[in-house]
Amino acid sequence: MLDKHLIVKTYPKADLSNIITWKNYRITVLGESLFRLERNDELIFRDEATQTVWYRNAKPQRYEIESNETKLIISTVTCKLKIMPSLSDCRISLSGGKWQKINNQGNLKGTYRTLDGCDGNRLFTLSQAKYIKLSNGVCSKTGVAVLDDSNSLRLGENGQVLTGRYNGTDEYIFAFGADYRSAVKALYQITGKTPLVPRFALGNWWSRYKNYTHEEYMKVLQRFEDYEVPLAVATVDMDWHYSDSVNEQKGILEQGKNTEFYGCHYKGMGPDANGWTGYSWNKELFPDYKKFLKEVKEKKLKITLNLHPAQGVRWFEDQYEEFARAMDIDPKTEECIKFDIADSKFINNYFKILHKPYEKDGVDFWWIDWQQGTKTSVEGLDPLWLLNHYHYYDQASDHCCPLILSRYAGVGSHRYPLGFSGDTCISWKTLSYLPYFTQTASNVGYTWWSHDIGGHCSGDKDDEMFVRHVQFGVFSPINRLHCTNEPTLSKEPWLFENGTGEIIMRWLKFRHKLIPYLYSASRATNTSGIALIEPLYYEWNEPNAYKYDKEYLFGGQLLVIPIVNKRKKDGYAYVRAWIPQGVWTDIFTGDIYDSPKGGCEKILLRKLDYIPVLARAGAVLPLSLDKGNGVSNPEKMEIAVFNGNGEFTLFEDGREEQNDAEFFTIFKTQHIKVESEVVQKLTITSHGEESVIPKNRVLDIQFKSEEKGVVTVRENGINVPVNVKYGDFVRIELKFKPKVEYEIILKTTCHSEQEFRSRHAYKVLIRAEENNNLKSRLYFKLCGAKTHEEYEQIIDEAEISQSIKYRLKEIL
Repeated sequence: MLDKHLIVKTYPKADLSNIITWKNYRITVLGESLFRLERNDELIFRDEATQTVWYRNAKPQRYEIESNETKLIISTVTCKLKIMPSLSDCRISLSGGKWQKINNQGNLKGTYRTLDGCDGNRLFTLSQAKYIKLSNGVCSKTGVAVLDDSNSLRLGENGQVLTGRYNGTDEYIFAFGADYRSAVKALYQITGKTPLVPRFALGNWWSRYKNYTHEEYMKVLQRFEDYEVPLAVATVDMDWHYSDSVNEQKGILEQGKNTEFYGCHYKGMGPDANGWTGYSWNKELFPDYKKFLKEVKEKKLKITLNLHPAQGVRWFEDQYEEFARAMDIDPKTEECIKFDIADSKFINNYFKILHKPYEKDGVDFWWIDWQQGTKTSVEGLDPLWLLNHYHYYDQASDHCCPLILSRYAGVGSHRYPLGFSGDTCISWKTLSYLPYFTQTASNVGYTWWSHDIGGHCSGDKDDEMFVRHVQFGVFSPINRLHCTNEPTLSKEPWLFENGTGEIIMRWLKFRHKLIPYLYSASRATNTSGIALIEPLYYEWNEPNAYKYDKEYLFGGQLLVIPIVNKRKKDGYAYVRAWIPQGVWTDIFTGDIYDSPKGGCEKILLRKLDYIPVLARAGAVLPLSLDKGNGVSNPEKMEIAVFNGNGEFTLFEDGREEQNDAEFFTIFKTQHIKVESEVVQKLTITSHGEESVIPKNRVLDIQFKSEEKGVVTVRENGINVPVNVKYGDFVRIELKFKPKVEYEIILKTTCHSEQEFRSRHAYKVLIRAEENNNLKSRLYFKLCGAKTHEEYEQIIDEAEISQSIKYRLKEIL
């Protein structure tokens, strides 16, 4: 019997009022646009939970039925489902439209198990190269997607997976049209929510596959500290235990123990590979592992260790005797206790004896790596799924916010964040593929992919490529630097020269600043099903939203346009982009794009320092200004405000201190034009348990769209003195008091199109590497341009490089 904390509570039985039977079909109406369609010639249907679907207990639905001997039609307010004797003849109609086939034609795809060996969208193995075929998601251009759960095994009430495959058809029909967010939420309805990702996971991770000693690892952490680059997670790869040195240190060959009985022979691998599985600290590298863990903890870092559990528990492990007795094996035999994640006795002892003691010593969570294959003692049961499932629930037994790092094991894997995408090739092709791969995973609810930022192995050291990879990593779910164990390969920023290392470190610092924004997004995923990264077509049903599949929404307020190609000789990288309708401001360059109805296509130019990250009108971006490691709720914050109408809720809690208390700060923006005056208003309200946040919080509020203006501050409707700060834009400092309503009102004059163009021309030309006299004359000419056409003509006639001409005209 599984330990109680490993048994998940499910609600798999549907309300009888939602079930319709007809001939050899059973149809369950789970929502206005969500149906379960089962077909079984023996009329035997499944009511248990499956590995994928746990919740069919939707409230009673409203629908109508028409039936006769030839067909059954089920109608809801959004669609009609027509069931025919032949499954292939069944059809569905959306909102009174034409009948269409129920299939995955037009499916916008989901994700993939692992990118090991990936170079772009191709996987290279020892025997072959093949293109990646993403699984299907629940979003489709046709408006209809099908999730086939027929091959999913049943999940028993005792928490174990039941043997025996289902011999019928078990499909879920998602008929949400272009409302893709609702389709994903419907998936969560039947499979379970994405848990809250802990705050520390959203900072910078240091990881390298290397046989570090205690001293070497601490030296690396100290270098980050010396460069003032904050970290949140310290990863120790497989060499924390006896890895490649297991034969040398344990005398396996010398004693003749390289046999299957002792668990020291692994088909297809040499004897020195026998150390991939291990649970005993390598004392040559870490003579006092508890001291090592303590020192890492003192740097305010969380710790994860790598696991390859396939080879079981062997005679040389520190825990072998205790584990053998727990498994009723005589430890004197030194027989290998084989890995069997389908056996409840093994599972209980696996956690209690091998993992929990280390967690008490300071290990925060586990990285479940590759090696265990795809088969178990239960036919059709993937060990990866069970490892993810049980590891996560074991973590949940004593963590407010549990976490694992592992590979994707099919639909429903979002319940076990985070995803580890595997060992990719270091190449521009891989970098180019990852933005598409990451956003598309949202179509199957898998929103927390963690990639080896910079790539894992092979390829070339290309400093420019690594900068671009880090820039993507900063605007991806998890920013984890990692690489293979080649002695001349590392991702330490100070090893990158000609200024690239400085750029990398600046971006890593910015990622740390983003944690308040990211953690609020984590809560939105957990409570509302809104992914941190969303494809553009989630919000804009335009052809270009599908075409530009490397761009994505990030936290709802930011449009990220990664740069995944090399710079040209002029020093600029050129990226073709689609900017949706509205006013968007680049948070780094200040460029403002006023995109017309239907959006516009542009070529954007950026040097190595930046990628285009555009804030929508009315956005509020909360950033931490606290220094150093750790991810506590910040005492000092920057609040970046962009002109327009919007709202953002900053979510904070005490879970880092094992405290469930929560605090919410709501920022609302309002933009009003009255004749020649512009009013930008920021309202701040808050509620919740105020002990969660620092007592002396200070907000550095920056109106990024305005260079000057008059500011008024009101607390609960009463005017108070304004603490104005100097800056390139209007900026004030506010000593924040919880549960006080603030109104910050900025009044400024309307900017003419001429002023707008002149401001942009100044920003471009002062940075341009051109003749200074030429730049000065051109600037004054551009300031005098009365119209867009005149401005553009002056640029076209100027004797400057084509790249600067592009930059000057980018905002038009």
